[in-house]
Amino acid sequence: MKLDNFSLFSTLLKQRTGYSLAHEKSYFLEARLLPVVRKWNLHSIDDLAIALHTKPNENMVVDFLDCVTKIESVFFQDKSPFDLFQKTLLPELLATRGTKKNIRIWSAAASSGQEAYSLAMVCSEEYSRLQACNVEIIGTDLSKEMVARAKNGIYSQLEVQRGLPVAFLLKYFFHHADKWQIHEKIRHMVKFFESNLISESQTHGVFDVIFCRDVLRYLDLDIQKRVLETLKKSLAPNGALIIGRSESIVGIANFFKLASPDHEYYIHPQSGGFKR
Repeated sequence: MKLDNFSLFSTLLKQRTGYSLAHEKSYFLEARLLPVVRKWNLHSIDDLAIALHTKPNENMVVDFLDCVTKIESVFFQDKSPFDLFQKTLLPELLATRGTKKNIRIWSAAASSGQEAYSLAMVCSEEYSRLQACNVEIIGTDLSKEMVARAKNGIYSQLEVQRGLPVAFLLKYFFHHADKWQIHEKIRHMVKFFESNLISESQTHGVFDVIFCRDVLRYLDLDIQKRVLETLKKSLAPNGALIIGRSESIVGIANFFKLASPDHEYYIHPQSGGFKR
């Protein structure tokens, strides 16, 4: 791939998604874009760059973004955020909500749905405590392909073997041809939408818990601040923001503070956190 064409791809990617791509990732870009080259009957990746630059077709742009922004998702990835959600956040939400019976959870950059469905399975396990509540889980991603996959809730044998406890596989999935599909009752707990964190107003309301993991590290500082402003507007008082283990917002978003030294989540400082 020509250097100039890599620059065209990376500029378009940043304009549309906020993602930054260093030149050493050119091999990654080439591997991801070959299906787009074939779909549009082009001869090479350089031809794709020229087409996107000189006569952009919005459907081609969408295909380009879908291929490049796919992020691998795993059930119960890192596990500790889900333990935190189940053992700390849910009990404290129930203790502080009073007569409010709605709990809303947002899985931002949900990819093919594993994170959102993991949260739904945790909520199902806590049914006895949550039965009086209306639990709503929203998953969003900018990839049309990933959102369609998430809605179907169908995963390969390899995908269900990665992070998913065997007991949950047997309890919440059924075998579908050579794949596994999540039970309808779990699928109905989650609604998936296409949404771009940097270019759209967040229109899905206010949430008690937001998972936005392993997104910020792909963004430049100015874009991180924009995304964090969106998350701030979307987080309820006493709500929790959970980001990736390798990420930090210290010095970037002063309107959030770390809830406690041993808990990897943030809150609005004016909310005071979950009241015990």
